[in-house]
Amino acid sequence: VQLQASGGGLVQPGGFQRLPCTASGGTFSSYVMGWFRQSPGKEREYVGVITWSGGVPYVEDSVKGRFTISRDKAKNTGYLQMFNLKPEDTGVYYCAAGASTNPWVGNYNNWGQGTLVTVSS
Repeated sequence: VQLQASGGGLVQPGGFQRLPCTASGGTFSSYVMGWFRQSPGKEREYVGVITWSGGVPYVEDSVKGRFTISRDKAKNTGYLQMFNLKPEDTGVYYCAAGASTNPWVGNYNNWGQGTLVTVSS
């Protein structure tokens, strides 16, 4: 199964962006789909996760109240919804398949190509 995040682009501060992560080449069957981001000059940062079967989402405190995570099993697609975007949200966003809700990067064994989100006026 290959993962591909998309939907990135330029958005103004305070704006909204939704990033789909589509699994192709098979049915997504991992325990979780996680989301990470990497801002310029920084290490990859955990954003949140959703359990694929039960659809239970979790987002980090740093984005709680602004970001939400969902999934559509029928479409084999997960989503990261980002509201009230700030310039510091700029970065490359990745989705990944993992075996547990552990935020450790090593827990994720299948990474999609990232999509760049730029928050700027």
